[in-house]
Amino acid sequence: MKNTGYVPPPPGPRNDLKTIRTLLPYLWPQGAPDLRARVVVSLLLLVGAKVTTVGVPVLLKYAVDALTVTAGAVMLVPVGLLLAYGTARVAALGFRELQAAVFARVSERAIRQAGLKTFRHIHRLALRFHLERQTGGLSRAIERGSRGIEFVLRIMLFNIVPTLLEIAMVCALLWGMFDARFALVTLATIVGYVVWTLAVTEWRIKFRRRMNESDSEAHTKAIDSLLNYETVKYFGNEEHESRRFDRALEAYEQAAVKSKTTLSMLNAGQGAIIAAGVTVIMIMAGYGVQGGTMTVGDFVLVNTYLLQLYMPLNFLGSVYREIKHSLADMEAMFGLLDEAPEVVDAPDARPLDANGGEVAFEDVHFSYDSRRPILEGVSFRVPPGRTVAIVGPSGAGKSTISRLLYRFYDADKGAVLVDGQDVRAVTQNSLRAAIGVVPQDTVLFNDTIHYNIAYGRPDAEREEVEAAARLARIHDFVLGLPDGYQTLVGERGLKLSGGEKQRVAIARTILKGPRIFMFDEATSALDTHTEKEIQASLREVSAGRTTLVIAHRLSTVVDADEILVLEAGRIVERGRHAALLDRGGAYAAMWARQQEADEAREVLEHAEEVEAAE
Repeated sequence: MKNTGYVPPPPGPRNDLKTIRTLLPYLWPQGAPDLRARVVVSLLLLVGAKVTTVGVPVLLKYAVDALTVTAGAVMLVPVGLLLAYGTARVAALGFRELQAAVFARVSERAIRQAGLKTFRHIHRLALRFHLERQTGGLSRAIERGSRGIEFVLRIMLFNIVPTLLEIAMVCALLWGMFDARFALVTLATIVGYVVWTLAVTEWRIKFRRRMNESDSEAHTKAIDSLLNYETVKYFGNEEHESRRFDRALEAYEQAAVKSKTTLSMLNAGQGAIIAAGVTVIMIMAGYGVQGGTMTVGDFVLVNTYLLQLYMPLNFLGSVYREIKHSLADMEAMFGLLDEAPEVVDAPDARPLDANGGEVAFEDVHFSYDSRRPILEGVSFRVPPGRTVAIVGPSGAGKSTISRLLYRFYDADKGAVLVDGQDVRAVTQNSLRAAIGVVPQDTVLFNDTIHYNIAYGRPDAEREEVEAAARLARIHDFVLGLPDGYQTLVGERGLKLSGGEKQRVAIARTILKGPRIFMFDEATSALDTHTEKEIQASLREVSAGRTTLVIAHRLSTVVDADEILVLEAGRIVERGRHAALLDRGGAYAAMWARQQEADEAREVLEHAEEVEAAE
């Protein structure tokens, strides 16, 4: 049976336009009429602000003309005109600030929703993606992308769009009040400025991308080194880690230097274009005043408009650069949304109907890399309420079986069934709700012991959490800690020993109460005495439930209903403990080796005790 899992189509190439299209739905959110109303009000306030801003120089023109008619006319200047000028300036500022206040909730909600959607999508991606990507780089991409969204929304709506609207209104006004030359020179200056800015910024964006890549690499190396602090100390490799970190910082330095030097070239060109446009316009206005076709008020009007446009235009250059940088940052974050999940629910997937909890593998083939098969034709059945153990050397494919059952991956060929239902035909949530896993490598959240146990069922009562801890033989240990269940375990649980972490993991799986238990070397980090206690507890909580045990220590599986011996991706032996020993095959050889190792360890421990007593 071939893999029939649904596979979504691959994403198309991402560019700035696609990034902006991805952002736009967040500005007009479905099912949020209050936010849509805020968008409409913001646009109306934007138009009001710009109309008022463009009208301010006109009021100033008439005031100046009134002052320059005659010397005795000073007392006749309409006070109302000056009051209107001052009122218009205040109104323009008020419109802008009110727009920012009204739109604040829309922009912040967009940032929140985009970040949440990306976070959820990353959790939907398959284990293979997370094994191949570095967490530091992922967190950095989301962080920078969220900042980029905030900047693009704020600047596009409060700077670029208003500036473009103002330019159009000013050009139309100059054309109407004077002649086409003033509008055309103004427009030519702006077009030249924009073309220069676009061309040079497009060329410079590669340096920003290199900076981002180097920054992510440096951040990832720093996190990786700090998470492995003890390993660094064990091998005295502080300088080695510093050199690795410095190499990433050096690459960032080189890209940053190129970015800043090319910025100077961009600024110089922008300044030259603006200066040329201002000079031409002022000369034209000066000739107009001298020739009597324009008044001093007209000269002031043109000068005021140029100064009024100069500041946002000057800012527009740096804003565009930052927008390009922000779009590059958003591209990295939204690019994560383009990553197609390797394992997804089929369009017609149904919830798992878990009644008995039977598990079956039917001729399952699987490989992480097509050049190296991991499982080749594995078939077995775990009847409801029974226990099956899988043993074998490292690399035989034992843990891969647990990953296929939990559907971290889909089989290349064959089928994995739970209660007769192909796991690819049911929803992942319902499948995983029916399975409780205790992994070999236990990782805890940087929170309290109570939080980590309750993670198995977050709505559990405190008494239920403590009952699970008792079954995992960790309750008494927790009560002996100064902060009890509120003790912080540290990042990845590093404040606890390996055995303590494993018992917390067992407790949270017990609390989950699944139909199927899966223990992947669940007691590998425990001492012999604690291991025996927990084995008794595990038998107690898994009684009547289907249990799949992946084990290295054969002594922990002697009571299993069936033992599967896996070698090179194939089941080479199967049966109960006694029958496999009588057969004298691979299992018997493994048992003999472990018995010899256990006896040698006991002799060594006894010798150490005698030496200590003497």
